[in-house]
Amino acid sequence: MSLDIEEVIRIAHLARLGVDESEYPAYARNLSDILSFVEQLNAVDTDGVEPMAHPLEAKQRMRPDRVTEGDQRERFQRIAPKVENGLYLVPKVIE
Repeated sequence: MSLDIEEVIRIAHLARLGVDESEYPAYARNLSDILSFVEQLNAVDTDGVEPMAHPLEAKQRMRPDRVTEGDQRERFQRIAPKVENGLYLVPKVIE
């Protein structure tokens, strides 16, 4: 698939990208090359190929699920600027 400059301008506008006019031909070539490569990938027959999470079928080591740090809520709330009923009070940020 080949993109022309008008399509690149439209894509840049939709993506809110500031692209210099002198760079439009290069972007058109690069994006066209990417789309051509995707077409090549789509043409490959992948029937019967099982999807995998990792090409080496590596297993992750699991660590024991245990608490490593105690509850420090009271300590943190003592140094907080404003706390009420166990909740942190913060300034309103939405106008």
